[in-house]
Amino acid sequence: MGRVLILDAGMGAGHTAVANELAERLSKRGHEVRRADVLDLLPSGVGAALRGFYRTAVRRAPWLYDGIYAAFFRSEHGPESTPLAALAGPGFLEAAAEYRPDVVVPVFHLAAQVTGRLRARGELAAPTAVMVTDFAVHRQWLHPGNDVYLCVSADAAEQVRAKIGRPAYAPGPVVPERFHKAAASEHGHWIKVLRRIGEERTPVLISTGSWGVARGLPETTDALYRNGYLPVVLCGRDERIQTRMGRLPGVLACGWIEDIEALMAPAGVLIDNAAGQTAVQALAAGLPVIGYQPIAGHGREGVLRMARLGVTTYAGSHAELLDALARLARPGEARDKQVRAGRSLFVADAAEEIHRLAEAAPAGEAAAEPRVHRR
Repeated sequence: MGRVLILDAGMGAGHTAVANELAERLSKRGHEVRRADVLDLLPSGVGAALRGFYRTAVRRAPWLYDGIYAAFFRSEHGPESTPLAALAGPGFLEAAAEYRPDVVVPVFHLAAQVTGRLRARGELAAPTAVMVTDFAVHRQWLHPGNDVYLCVSADAAEQVRAKIGRPAYAPGPVVPERFHKAAASEHGHWIKVLRRIGEERTPVLISTGSWGVARGLPETTDALYRNGYLPVVLCGRDERIQTRMGRLPGVLACGWIEDIEALMAPAGVLIDNAAGQTAVQALAAGLPVIGYQPIAGHGREGVLRMARLGVTTYAGSHAELLDALARLARPGEARDKQVRAGRSLFVADAAEEIHRLAEAAPAGEAAAEPRVHRR
């Protein structure tokens, strides 16, 4: 089998989770898989500074990130590739020369810029399959030098084809199989915890991502509790937010949870603010998702795009949130319809498309178009 190089980025946990799952699936198919963090390929200190700036901007200066996103991610003007791609290029070429991959899989937008630029310049021989993790595909994902794009929805694939004319397919989000089986799994531990704290209240999960980014948590949890729900705040790895939320009456504040699929199984709804990996994990688990108070930039665009596709519901106010909860948190036609829509995204296995590229590359079929392999 072939060598696969997955190029991700330590920006939160979502891209890393996708890279982990792809690596596991490809390894099971017999491929040798290596991963690299594109931020580590930048000159010394640049990647850490970029990560720190982004985290601070999203958490404390969303207006600043909104401005950057509008200018550099959404605007149609500007260079074909970001200057950061040129800075990361030498480090990537060094890693590629040492590993000699048969296919490269970027799962972060800067990584896609790096590989697209090098492919277009003839400096990267291996074909590239970009795994797009966003529902709203911004410009930094797009470079015509890449061979193929694998997307989370047919709508996202159409965005890619319309903007750069490259082959784009929609196998769907990359989520571990245990999420698809969550509804039928044993989750007695979490049922006991939820009943002990909330008695017969319907648990509602509130995602803040791995970095604990969220607005208006005290007001949201208070509104949920007063209306008969048990707010369960997923605080990620931010211990300060977990401590603060844990002091609020009627709130279950959780840190990083390894078996999050087991907690999703008995929950009524996930309230999401980023349209990221937690949201698509919930869709796979059959848990309805409500987009509410999204984070700046790509978070807002993704949350709105998911709602327009009908796979989630968007709430623009406390009143709309409570109305959506009344329709979705308990069994009924509205809940069933949204669960079906969410699960319909999982059409195929992105790893199979990458597997075919890796097999074809040694035979000189570097640009071969992948077939869709049904789940």
